Amino acid sequence: MLLRSASWIFAGFLASGVASADVNFDTSFSGNYLAGRTAGRLRDNSAAADFLNAALKQETNNPVLMERLFQADVAMGDVAKAETLAPQVIANNSQQRMARIVLGLKEFRNRRYPEARVQFTEAAYTPVGELTSALLNAWSYAGEGSLNAALKELNKLDGQESFANYKAVHTALISDFLNSSMRADVAFKKAYGLAGNSLRVAQAYANFLIRNGHKDEAEKIYQKFLSGGQRNVLIEADLADLKADKKPPAFITTPAQGVSEALFSLAAAMNGDQSADAALMYAQLSLALNPDQPVTRSLIGDIYTDMKISQSAIDAFDHVPAASPLRNYADTQIAVNLQRDDKTKEAIEKLQAVVAKDSKNADALVALGGLYRNNNEMQKAVDIYTQAIALQSDDSIKWQLYYYRGISYDRMKAYDNSEADFRKALSISKDEPSVLNYLGYSMIDRGVKLDEAIGMVKKAVELKPNDGYIVDSLGWAYYTMGDYDQAVNYLERAVDLNAADATIAQHLGDAYWRVGRKNEAQFQWQHAKDNHPEAADLPAIEGRLKNGLVEPPKVKPADSGAVKPSSG
Repeated sequence: MLLRSASWIFAGFLASGVASADVNFDTSFSGNYLAGRTAGRLRDNSAAADFLNAALKQETNNPVLMERLFQADVAMGDVAKAETLAPQVIANNSQQRMARIVLGLKEFRNRRYPEARVQFTEAAYTPVGELTSALLNAWSYAGEGSLNAALKELNKLDGQESFANYKAVHTALISDFLNSSMRADVAFKKAYGLAGNSLRVAQAYANFLIRNGHKDEAEKIYQKFLSGGQRNVLIEADLADLKADKKPPAFITTPAQGVSEALFSLAAAMNGDQSADAALMYAQLSLALNPDQPVTRSLIGDIYTDMKISQSAIDAFDHVPAASPLRNYADTQIAVNLQRDDKTKEAIEKLQAVVAKDSKNADALVALGGLYRNNNEMQKAVDIYTQAIALQSDDSIKWQLYYYRGISYDRMKAYDNSEADFRKALSISKDEPSVLNYLGYSMIDRGVKLDEAIGMVKKAVELKPNDGYIVDSLGWAYYTMGDYDQAVNYLERAVDLNAADATIAQHLGDAYWRVGRKNEAQFQWQHAKDNHPEAADLPAIEGRLKNGLVEPPKVKPADSGAVKPSSG
């Protein structure tokens, strides 16, 4: 993440994950404030809270500090602290939606439902605020036992087509909670028609059917959900309970659980690059209302994983109970985050334990194969991917397994096997850019089937013209064939698309050297060196900076038969 202020000074110890308790806060207000802001940008909420607390002691009425600290507390799941700050935040910013929601939830927990609705209604000044407000207000009426008032509140969602599934789901859940089975049945059918591929919709509807004597219909819902070929351990566990004649408790047994479910669904929908911070806060509020919900803990772990905050992700997944069907998923994701922190040995051991418990766990097998591949243990990677391929029937996943195994074979120089796997991947998912790129480049690098190979890489560029790595492959393909002018054209474009990639900069430097642009070549090689190249590549880059390119240039084929790329 690029830091756009003087707060970069503090980024070193924050980004490296040094515990905030080890940091000396005896510094200026500006120092604590800047460090807290930097920690917030790095999404290190614990450190952000510590620094901002220190700053707030120095400027006790600073509204910006209060709001930042409030948000950090919510993101960490420290709802009690957030509740103490929320009134001050609102006093300075009456439209702070999250502060309104936090205060409303406090009233809700204490069954002061009218007071809760005052806060929730004040939060309804944006589309997501309107949705949140309607769902939470509806559950507050459910807490009072008023079905008609709850349904009237949900009718406020009719103005937005994208809210229809939320209205249907919560109409069904509230009707079921308030023992209006006929209304619940109608609403569940509508919800299932709108969002039958949603895990929580499928679980809730099947749960309702089982409790109302329709086990066969519930089993059909479970089987349909699993029919895509991908495993889902929660649906599998529910199906096993059904076959064992275990009658489940109601999906929602308290109003607080209903609100928790609403916040969870909103968090899951928000989770993405642009709204991850809001998703995390909604998920933490959901967990505060229903702490015994492994699926919410897993969502929080997923959000932290996407944010690349490995230790927080590990901590979240560690709290998934050992008895939960999600425990193996949690361990798999812990391994992914351990690998991200360069703890390869621990990551491999974690995944090996998962596979030992569940040899059909495709996610764990794929992750383990990736770890072996990244650790340059290619034969082990091949063996694991072979296991995963045998288990997988979903073509949207299977082509990737052939692709990964093909890469492993390629790095073992088992080219016949790698080409067979790449072509198998393409037979499943035609014109997949990553496969076209890898196979085409591999053949060009070995000087075989050049006509077909250059066509593959060109096709990949046509399909993903803004992928710097694929554009680099085409440029480097021309370089390998001795067509340095064409190489420069594409490599310049690749550098524009991926300015911070060391390998692409090195490639462009090489091409510049071959066409006589030696000063520009030196600049690109220095750029490559400054951008953290792989350790194995560094000596070659330093050699170029010292001596230039000393090996003779490749001769451009007189007529390879390859079609020249268009000038566009």
